[in-house]
Amino acid sequence: MRNIRIKLEYDGTEYHGWQKQPHDVTIQEKIEEAVFKVTGEKVEVIGCSRTDSGVHAKEYIANFHVGDRVPVFKFRGALNYMLPNDIVVLEAEEVDEDFHARYDSKGKTYSYTILNRYMPSAIERNLVYHVKYKLDVDKMKEACKYFIGKHDFAAFKTQGASVKTSVRTVSELRIETYGEHIKFYISADGFLYNMVRIIAGTLVMVGSGKIEPQQVKEIIDSKDRRRAGHCAPACGLCLEKVFY
Repeated sequence: MRNIRIKLEYDGTEYHGWQKQPHDVTIQEKIEEAVFKVTGEKVEVIGCSRTDSGVHAKEYIANFHVGDRVPVFKFRGALNYMLPNDIVVLEAEEVDEDFHARYDSKGKTYSYTILNRYMPSAIERNLVYHVKYKLDVDKMKEACKYFIGKHDFAAFKTQGASVKTSVRTVSELRIETYGEHIKFYISADGFLYNMVRIIAGTLVMVGSGKIEPQQVKEIIDSKDRRRAGHCAPACGLCLEKVFY
């Protein structure tokens, strides 16, 4: 059996996240269906992350084990032919048998995009979080420094999520602006369920003047989900890169 590693790009608008579900269409389901059509083999496609409904990816890594029927160099074109046009295989290669897309990951970078203007966007409605009131970007940038480092991010996970520990190390959190867009990039060794979206909601609180930047440290130290911001919409979130 060969272990095939693929790099995907997808628009998650029409899907209920990555992981297969009994009654909803997911990215994993579509990839496995495409692999079956190409190879005639039923496989489990292992993904690097369980992205939520509506979340997008510019670089999503997955792998699956398959026989020798199809040459490796044909996988990219053949899978793309079978996939809907909102899921694209960018690369396909054979890797070591023990490579695991999820467990071998050393970290990820996500981006989150806010459209900060009074009127929403028709074109970008599935790609940005529309905030109509003016946000103070300088204060948001100041707040970013409190997230960097190793912390217990219990205040920034959806309650009920089962994890062994809520300690994570954020290596970077930076904000860029272009036109009416505010976009931040966050890199960490791992992320809790809805962590990036709750950080986004908290930064919006800072930008709107509801809390001061230095209060972010107090929220982190409290480990209290009720003190952090709202969980921002999934549409603004995009997986940018996976590190191995």
